[in-house]
Amino acid sequence: MKELIEHHKKAAKHHEEAAKHHYEAAAHHEAGYPEKAHESTIRAHGHHRLASEAQEEILKYHALNTKT
Repeated sequence: MKELIEHHKKAAKHHEEAAKHHYEAAAHHEAGYPEKAHESTIRAHGHHRLASEAQEEILKYHALNTKT
């Protein structure tokens, strides 16, 4: 169960980081800096992927431990 809780926290942390980078990308676009927006978008994508990996572990846990 402790591992499941850590996966939830990890997913949440990476979703928050992804959101932060998306806001940065939007600000860079508004300021006319598409190169910086691109960098922020790539960072956001990386955090999204890490969040997705944690979510996959959460789903595996629930699939294996849920009684039907």
